Amino acid sequence: MDDAPTVPPPRGDRILDAYSAVVSRVAAEVTPHVAAVRIRVGRREGSGSAVLFTADGLMLTNAHVVGSGSTGHAAFADGSEAVVDVVGADPLSDLAVLRARDATPSAAVLGDADGLVVGELVVAVGNPLGLAGSVTAGVVSALGRALPVRSGSAARVVEDVIQTDAALNPGNSGGALANAAAEVVGINTAVAGVGLGLAVPINGTTRRIIGALLRDGRVRRAYLGLVGAPVPLAPALRASLQRRTALRISETVPRGPADRAGLRAGDLVLRMDGADVADAQSLQRRLFDDAIGARVQITVLRNGAMVDVIAVPEELVAAT
Repeated sequence: MDDAPTVPPPRGDRILDAYSAVVSRVAAEVTPHVAAVRIRVGRREGSGSAVLFTADGLMLTNAHVVGSGSTGHAAFADGSEAVVDVVGADPLSDLAVLRARDATPSAAVLGDADGLVVGELVVAVGNPLGLAGSVTAGVVSALGRALPVRSGSAARVVEDVIQTDAALNPGNSGGALANAAAEVVGINTAVAGVGLGLAVPINGTTRRIIGALLRDGRVRRAYLGLVGAPVPLAPALRASLQRRTALRISETVPRGPADRAGLRAGDLVLRMDGADVADAQSLQRRLFDDAIGARVQITVLRNGAMVDVIAVPEELVAAT
């Protein structure tokens, strides 16, 4: 039966082929823009990844990668290398900017994480465990997370992170999280240490932070010290407030401004100084220098009742 029709491959195989093609294309487009970096901190070196985002050699990485360092070394996938200087770092967003002294490859295309949806394909590119140019892929698992980070007795919260099931390991920190269009929509961070894939989103708030780092070398940030995630509102409350989500507090940093103000785990944050709070980013947008030391009114839903709490955000001081 030579003229019998060819049996097509199983549908699942065709879907896997399409998925693989997207991941391979994104990896090929993004990898040249991601460097392995080593930052000198005293007698030690911190290591991680960084993403080129301008043609003149500016790079994004994590604040915890650079620590208190000022200079370091970057190595790119094409074999080129560059000495880098730390322009500035912002511990609350876990972002830092580096500047290369030498010629670099071309810049990545930055996207907008505000357009991400849960379930969307994302690709992580970095240098985990010293393995340069490593690629993992997954989907966006959740948006608007807040990440508690502790170092010894110190505690802080990285706000508004993207959660993904793309595997991240030490060395991925500072690398690229890209969408299917090969746009960098996040800077990966592996500080959680619990197997979660997390990334700092690229959005309007991030661009404001980058601008401050380039201008001043630092970002004056107000700090509340609460950990939360967006949750859907009950139908009656949704109709009353005319929105779908609010920020549920899961934890407060001990002796932080939120803790001292009486905010507690389980509180549903609805408003700050009359402005709606729908997620961690809603808070972050209001916690720049003008909020430091100011009395802010935070409205929460607690045990079915509206409660107004007065908190006084502090300036975030980087650990030395």
